[in-house]
Amino acid sequence: MIIWLASYPKSGNTLLRSMLAAYLFSKDGIYDFSLIKNIKQFPHGGLFIKMGIDIKDHNETIKNYIKAQESFNKKNAVQFLKTHSYLFNFDKDNGFTDSNNTLGVIYIVRDPRNVVTSFSKFRGFSNEEMADFMIKGSGDGLTWTNNWATNFHSWKLFKEYERYLLIRYEDLINKRESTFLNVLNFIHKITKSKLVLDKEKLDNTVKTTSFENMQKLEKEKGFSEAGINQKTGEKVPFFNLGPKNNWKQSLDPTIIKKIEKAFKKEMEELEYL
Repeated sequence: MIIWLASYPKSGNTLLRSMLAAYLFSKDGIYDFSLIKNIKQFPHGGLFIKMGIDIKDHNETIKNYIKAQESFNKKNAVQFLKTHSYLFNFDKDNGFTDSNNTLGVIYIVRDPRNVVTSFSKFRGFSNEEMADFMIKGSGDGLTWTNNWATNFHSWKLFKEYERYLLIRYEDLINKRESTFLNVLNFIHKITKSKLVLDKEKLDNTVKTTSFENMQKLEKEKGFSEAGINQKTGEKVPFFNLGPKNNWKQSLDPTIIKKIEKAFKKEMEELEYL
């Protein structure tokens, strides 16, 4: 069964993914980039190509999301998958996932004003272009993010089944240990297993998945998920500003107002306003 790590892009998904990989898939909790391969991304073009599906045919790809999950999902084993897709129903028979494949979801959210500045640097867009992108919503044929608000709200469906955990990126940065413990407790709750905490391993996980350490690792070894500037084609470091990203210093007041107007309800709910 799948536990989804879901989020809008540049919201802290890779940070949580790295922490889980370090704690669950290493002996000592010390993180390196090879561990993150234990938590794959979905959808992934290679998976559909193996199934004989033309990924340029967007409708056909979407109709096979659940079939793709069934092809590798074993109900007696828990696996984590990262996604930036929103939770949607394509039609009455086809959606992003279903209860037969999904055990639960951990949704990571970040102040959309900081998502704008982080995402724009990652893609090579202006802050204004990225703000418009987040408000209007989009998809690339494989991953359908929709707009920031719809992405956030869509995954709440699992809340009514008590299989949903919401965490804020800001808490994952500022209250790292307690927030990560909440994640571990949630995982053990929905898998109906007892959490036996390894404190040394937890300490190593928290320490070695700090933004500074992962930025250092990327500079030394490179990172396969580094971005591409959409205008120049140049590679962009994945770990750029992180916690130092401050929308108050880099966003024009008109863009701030635009974001706050578009997402007022959600930002108040999340205590960003």
